[in-house]
Amino acid sequence: MSEELQDILAPRPVLAHDLIHHGKIWDLVQEKVDLGEGGQVTRELMDHPGAVTVLALDDSDRVLMIRQYRHPVSMELWELPAGLLDVPGENPVVAAQRELLEETDLRASEWGLLAEWFNSPGGSNEALRCYLARGISEVPEGERYQRGEEELNMLTVWVPLDEARDAVLAGKIHNPGAVIGILAAVASKQVGWSTLRPADSPWPAHRHYR
Repeated sequence: MSEELQDILAPRPVLAHDLIHHGKIWDLVQEKVDLGEGGQVTRELMDHPGAVTVLALDDSDRVLMIRQYRHPVSMELWELPAGLLDVPGENPVVAAQRELLEETDLRASEWGLLAEWFNSPGGSNEALRCYLARGISEVPEGERYQRGEEELNMLTVWVPLDEARDAVLAGKIHNPGAVIGILAAVASKQVGWSTLRPADSPWPAHRHYR
C-alpha cells in the first residue's frame, strides 16, 4: 500500500454559509464550497454537536444493552448508553461517564477508546466515539438521575458479548453505536484488548476538539 490507511483532515474553502433551519438539537445549513479543479458546489448538511456511546462490560463479559423508542424509525431499538455532546467545552470522556450514570445508574473505573466514526458524512458532520467501560459499580440511590421522555422506564439487560455479536450479524440490532461498539469490542477482545486507545486520545475528526 503506497499510502497510510488513515483519513486525513483536508478542508476546502467555504465561500458561503447560510442557516436554513435552527433546530432543537441540530441545524440544517447550506454551504458553497470551492473544490478547486472540481469547481464550486453547494451542499446542504446537518450541523450536529456529535455524541458519545458507552459499551459497559462486566466481569462476566456481558454488555449492558438498553431498549429505547426512536420516533424517526417508529421502533424500539436495542442500544448502548449514549448521548449528545451538547454541553459546551465538556470533555467527551466526562460526557460518556455522565451518560452512563444518567441512563443506567452505573459508574465505571476503567475507560478506553474502542472506535470512532461519522454517522453519515455525505450529509452531516456528526462525529461519534464509543468507549469501553469496565470496573462497573452501581450509583447510590440518592445520586441517581431522574429520567423522562423516551428514557423513562427503559428496559436494561446484561447480554453476553458473543450473543450481542450474533444479534448484530443476524440483522436484529440496527443502532449504529451498538453495531459498531459491539463488533469493535469483539475484535479487540480477540487480541487481548491491545487495540484500545487511551480514553482521552486526541479527536481531530470532531471540529470542536481539533
